Amino acid sequence: MEVSAGNSPRIKLARAKSEGFEGTHLQNLDVESSVHGGFGQSQGGQYHYMNALEILRETVRILRYNMSSFLLIAALLICPVSAITLSNALADQSMLKRLTIRLMLVAKSSGLPLRPFVKHSCQKFSEMAISSAMCFPLFVTLSLLSKAAVIYSVDCTYSKKRADSSMFFVIAAKIWRRIVVTYLWTCMVIVGCLTLFVVLLVAICSVLSIIRVSENLIVYAAFLEGLVFSVAFANAIIICNIAIVICVLEDVSGPQALFRSSAVIKGQTHVGLVIFLGSTIGMAFVQGLFEHRVKLQIT
Repeated sequence: MEVSAGNSPRIKLARAKSEGFEGTHLQNLDVESSVHGGFGQSQGGQYHYMNALEILRETVRILRYNMSSFLLIAALLICPVSAITLSNALADQSMLKRLTIRLMLVAKSSGLPLRPFVKHSCQKFSEMAISSAMCFPLFVTLSLLSKAAVIYSVDCTYSKKRADSSMFFVIAAKIWRRIVVTYLWTCMVIVGCLTLFVVLLVAICSVLSIIRVSENLIVYAAFLEGLVFSVAFANAIIICNIAIVICVLEDVSGPQALFRSSAVIKGQTHVGLVIFLGSTIGMAFVQGLFEHRVKLQIT
């Protein structure tokens, strides 16, 4: 969400095709002018930041310029993974039920009353955990490949050239290891955040229960912790997503990509949160419609 100053803000591959694809093809990035001024220009080695509306406009321009490539990526890579994930086709229902019951027992033993939304939260958390574990092979292959393909297509858009699938696979083969390493680190960060949330929630509820606080106050405390965690977790997701982009565009991976990502969004966290909130609401809406449609067909 920030662009380094230079001649202008368009990223391109530095003569990768003519030089036989030697070295890292997404390094030594130039900055050139984009459509309608794109990101704008900056001077004196400073950075020009885009707000959420400018990013949305730029996204629409990119989609319009290279629509065929993005539709192909969506059809071949994104849609199959999304369909399997939304349908929970790989999730073991018996395992899901056992995990949900154990989470409700943990919540009850910590003093958190088992109200309907608590049971629903335990069920949703179990579904997310089981689905993520079962779909991990898809995430580390097709999903990662789709992200790399989108980044490559965006790069081609700024270079004002059509995406070449053969060139993409050559580049992807060279940088695939660092993409996977970075993705594994992002998974560890996300799992660590969720684990910390559960541990803190159980600890807070247990302490409040020991000192004989009413159930309503325990629920309010859990809700407050959930709000604080949601903001922190959203920041972690943003950093992890940008780290994947950085590991494709630069010769860094793992924790270096995460540190670079956190430096990139410094001062622009509110923009990332706005975009993340919008995308999360959209995904929740799609998932709700999908589940409602499935339930209608079952009944």
